[in-house]
Amino acid sequence: MSVEAGDEYVAVGRISGIYGVKGWVKVFSYTRPRHNILNYSPWYLKQGKTCRPVELQDGRVHGEGIVAHLVGCDDREEARGLLKAEILIRRQQLPELDEGYYWADLMDCRVVTQAGDELGRVVQMLETGANDVLVAKQQITGSEAQERLIPFILGDVILSVDIVGKVITVDWDPEF
Repeated sequence: MSVEAGDEYVAVGRISGIYGVKGWVKVFSYTRPRHNILNYSPWYLKQGKTCRPVELQDGRVHGEGIVAHLVGCDDREEARGLLKAEILIRRQQLPELDEGYYWADLMDCRVVTQAGDELGRVVQMLETGANDVLVAKQQITGSEAQERLIPFILGDVILSVDIVGKVITVDWDPEF
């Protein structure tokens, strides 16, 4: 099965390793808290251009990470075949927010300064110890692109986020 056209999917983690000999996998979760990834099933595992649904049979916190057992994955070699698979869920599986937005909502938003200078489009969000960072990429010429790392500090650097209009207005020097 492939991801169906028209459905909106969100990446929530990836298979980062194998755990034991009975088909368990290590999971790197993008959710906060990390163990929230275990609240979603089915997962849709994306490997290359293929994407298939899998049911979560069991999972738990293990040290600082997550381990999971998927239905039908019963030995180490089957688990090895899932390495580096991206874990997606359908957008409608996420709980509705009373306010705010998910990082996935920020992807592909235009980033502009107060003066209207284009700084690119959001291609990634990074979590750092001090504050989150927005990664904006702008195509300059042909194959050349400029990447900007902008601290995601609401009210200081990030002045407004318009999810519907897909525009983030920032107080940021375009030359930086």
